[in-house]
Amino acid sequence: MKVIHMVYVALFTAIMAVLGVVPAIYLAFTPVPIVLQNMGVMLSGSMLGARLGALSQLLFLALVAAGAPVLTGGRGGLAVFFGVSGGYLIAYPIAAFVVGLLLARMQKPTYWRFLAANILGGVLVVYAIGIPYQAFMMDISLWHAIVISSVYIPGDLLKAVVASYLALRVRKHMSIHDKAGPMKQAG
Repeated sequence: MKVIHMVYVALFTAIMAVLGVVPAIYLAFTPVPIVLQNMGVMLSGSMLGARLGALSQLLFLALVAAGAPVLTGGRGGLAVFFGVSGGYLIAYPIAAFVVGLLLARMQKPTYWRFLAANILGGVLVVYAIGIPYQAFMMDISLWHAIVISSVYIPGDLLKAVVASYLALRVRKHMSIHDKAGPMKQAG
């Protein structure tokens, strides 16, 4: 791995930590908070590509597991992986990988393609892993967990819109390797 790739992985790990400073919004009917960090997952996959985006998320989760208070609300430690939102956290590297993989397969990245990749990878993949885990941890039916989690869809779609816009704009100005972005070759 090139030094520049390590720097980008560390940068996106730091971006995840910074997004964790933004306070969570807790809803009365579910213990899973609304956070901005899943937008960081979308950004890492969109800008770093599959491999490096997933690596940045794995590094972030390693910091969390080590006890660093980098999750929203200053949380960290192994216990968070065994809480109701643990499945969402476990999905982060997979989601970043899927977003990067989808974008790498596209001929010409456009805003709509970024948005599609972020919705499929950054929202659906996270939900596909997080919701069943939440249902198990809360001892409720999968359907009940889906209904509870449906309240997050508008916000997560908005995050996908913002992440897609930011990633497309920033990648246009990155010229370390090529015009498609610095991680095109790596992801």
